[in-house]
Amino acid sequence: MTAVQATQTSAPQPLKGLRVVEFTHMVMGPTCGMVLADLGAEVIKVEPIDGEGTRRLLGAGTGFFPLFNRNKLSIGIDLRQPEGAAAARRLALSADVVAENFKPGALVKFGLDAASLRAENDRLIYVSHKGFLPGPYEHRTALDEVVQMMGGLAYMTGRPGDPLRAGTSVNDIMGGMFGAIGALGALIQRGITGRGMEVQSALFENNIFLVGQHMLQYAISGRAPQPMPDRESPWAIYDVFTVKDGEQIFLAAVSDAQFATFCQALGFADLLADPALATNNQRVQQRPTLLPELRQRLALRSAAELSAIFERVGLPFAPIRRPQELYDDPHLQATGGLADVVLSDGDKAGQTVKTTLFPFTMAGQRLPVRLDPPRFGQHTRELLLGVGYSNNAIDALLEQRVVAAAA
Repeated sequence: MTAVQATQTSAPQPLKGLRVVEFTHMVMGPTCGMVLADLGAEVIKVEPIDGEGTRRLLGAGTGFFPLFNRNKLSIGIDLRQPEGAAAARRLALSADVVAENFKPGALVKFGLDAASLRAENDRLIYVSHKGFLPGPYEHRTALDEVVQMMGGLAYMTGRPGDPLRAGTSVNDIMGGMFGAIGALGALIQRGITGRGMEVQSALFENNIFLVGQHMLQYAISGRAPQPMPDRESPWAIYDVFTVKDGEQIFLAAVSDAQFATFCQALGFADLLADPALATNNQRVQQRPTLLPELRQRLALRSAAELSAIFERVGLPFAPIRRPQELYDDPHLQATGGLADVVLSDGDKAGQTVKTTLFPFTMAGQRLPVRLDPPRFGQHTRELLLGVGYSNNAIDALLEQRVVAAAA
């Protein structure tokens, strides 16, 4: 246990005592499990006999496993062998929640689908994470990038004619979060009725929810929304400015009062006195000439100087940061937004790095990393013992490669 973990073991665990078994991979399903695990549930990750593939990803996938699989236990099972499927079913039937994110029907042949499991345990809550909810598209193969392209998000993110995916796995992560929200609602309902239910969350529908504001903009105004870089801004000063030494900073003044503060703080009395810039809507109409003028004036100031001015007078601002720079962010450091985690895989196995925690507190505390991301099969033996297997039976399953355990 790291120092950070040791100092945060008193944090609330509202789901302590709840068992979750997940048959998940990549990001969406593991995110659901991570949410429930961070909230205190015992989350058991059932991995293929050679381990989940994200343990071995390079490049942009390097951080997937350690971020989305903390606070979990790991067991390796070969579902293709009858004895492995039987062990997985026994484990799943011991759970309060089962989560999965495989193609529709993929788990039926193992008896691990919602209908099969809930027929034996009607208290079970079964959370499926799919590309699409049931309908014409449900058998398509979906990725975050696929639904961003077909769901309008890439169009809204990129410049005109240049659709661009968002800079993180927004649909995978939010789809997993919505799966967890559904599970929490189902748990409350089970407390009332005594019965579980099936919950479904999907990438495409999540993406549609994200762009819903733009859809409603069109429905109400009759005007097609423009991509964000080319949108008709409701505010005159709401943009990224390139300033001294080529640095960039986002600056905003979104009300008449803020515009007055902006002009006073920067010494732009002439702009404040201009009747053509008296109201926000007037300034929006003047954006084609106002913004070039502001860019010329602000180019002489440094990002640090502008940050200090805007912070002092209470105006919105943001230096343009890169992800790696956030490790040095004083607010994240002061508020406990980062915690130690020990890596489990690859040539960095055993190395301690900082990871991000959930962006909320409970009882004034951040929810901690209680368990480092597990080594593959780290908990195989203890979990099988817990569902009735003897040590001799487990030894036989290990020898036959029905299950796998950490060395």
